[in-house]
Amino acid sequence: MISNNAKGSTALGGRTLIGVVDDDPSVRKALARLLRSAGFDVVAHASAVELLVGLHQRPIQCLVLDVHLEGMGGLDLHAYLNDAGIRMPIVFITAHDDPATRQRAEQAHQIYLRKPVDSHELLDAIASLIGRNQASAGTDA
Repeated sequence: MISNNAKGSTALGGRTLIGVVDDDPSVRKALARLLRSAGFDVVAHASAVELLVGLHQRPIQCLVLDVHLEGMGGLDLHAYLNDAGIRMPIVFITAHDDPATRQRAEQAHQIYLRKPVDSHELLDAIASLIGRNQASAGTDA
C-alpha cells in the first residue's frame, strides 16, 4: 500500500515525480497509467538517453527502470548516474531474470522485480524506496 509520505506533496513542493524507462511502449504506457492512478506525476521515456536528456527539468524522486534496454541498459544507466553524482531510488524491472543481474541490483540497494510486475508489489516498492530516501535525507540535514 502507498503511504501518505510516498505520494502527494514533496518537501520541495509539488507532487512526487516518478520516472519510467522502458523500451516497450505498451509496458511504458501501462506503468505510467498505474502510477498516475496512484497519485504520482509520471515522466516516461523509451530509452536511457531520453531520460538523461530530460533529467534536469524536474527532480525525479524514484525511477522504474527496465534492465534490458536498447543501447544503455538499466544497470549501466544506474552506474552512469552514480558516477555523475546523481542518486535516486530505482525499481529495476525485467522480463529476463537471472541471478547475476538480480545480485547486481540488490548490491546497489535497489529493488528488483520480474515482469509482469504486480501493481501492488510495484507500488509498495516505490513507497519503500521513497520512504527510505526521505529518511536518509533527513539524517543528512
